[in-house]
Amino acid sequence: MATATLKGRPTLTRRPARHRLLPYLLSLPALLVCIGILVPFATAVAYSLQRYNSSLPYLRKWIWWGNYQTFLTDSAFWNTVYVSLSYTIWTVGIELLLGLAIALLLQRTTRFNNAAAIACLLPLMIAPALAALMWKLMTNPDFGILSYLVGLIGLSDFRWASSPSTAMFTVVLIDVWVYTPFIMILLLAGLRALPRQPFEAAELDGVPASFVFFRITLPMLMPYILTAVLFRLLDAIQQFDIVYAMTQGGPGDRLMVFQVQAYLERFQYLNVGRSAAFLMVLWLITFILSNLFIKNWLRLRERARGAV
Repeated sequence: MATATLKGRPTLTRRPARHRLLPYLLSLPALLVCIGILVPFATAVAYSLQRYNSSLPYLRKWIWWGNYQTFLTDSAFWNTVYVSLSYTIWTVGIELLLGLAIALLLQRTTRFNNAAAIACLLPLMIAPALAALMWKLMTNPDFGILSYLVGLIGLSDFRWASSPSTAMFTVVLIDVWVYTPFIMILLLAGLRALPRQPFEAAELDGVPASFVFFRITLPMLMPYILTAVLFRLLDAIQQFDIVYAMTQGGPGDRLMVFQVQAYLERFQYLNVGRSAAFLMVLWLITFILSNLFIKNWLRLRERARGAV
């Protein structure tokens, strides 16, 4: 802050100490969050480099990459990778198609469409574990309402999650019921935020609806689609509550996704090191996928700016 001296020359006065400390105080919450993330992450990395079973703590030993090397020849690990990726692809793909279709149906801003959009959000307000338990009751082969309904069309012995052939279908169905509203509401917000001029010009020129959708709507909506898919992909590949509440990874290892496998390794087999190694592999997969999506999102944003 400048003040005048007797000779007419300005001089700087020292700022109060509280003003000098203000930037550091404002960054303190971010620092605390960073510490809260890095400390557990570093601990998990350290555990993943050890042979550590909590029932035999005196045999704890640093084996460095030993846990990861065993994964290369471990059929259970590759089954976990296959199941996790299959679950992610099926759930995110179906939810994207359904969410986009519902968003297109509710695109016009009317009272009915607004009420329908709010009603569609109801499954998202239920905790996934509770939703899975509710579906577990409805799909019970003995007294479940859904088992009764499919029995009316001739599927009297449909075993739902208790059969290896239909277990994946069941948990995917639950995931789609819970999380499709999430993609729907993001895409609906994107559709209603698109500029109207290109659509009005296409309507005046008599452009077919299919051309408008694939050449105007879809390219302009792509950043919203990538954002919705990224959030759902990162959540689906780390799925735990729905799968564990329904089958705990079974029947057999049919639904043994990463989070369930790591949970069982830690709390059932007491193998802390192997459990941490599973989670580190999961982190690496999510890190790679998120970076790919973010790079594509930035590329689309730059292309949109160039078009403007």
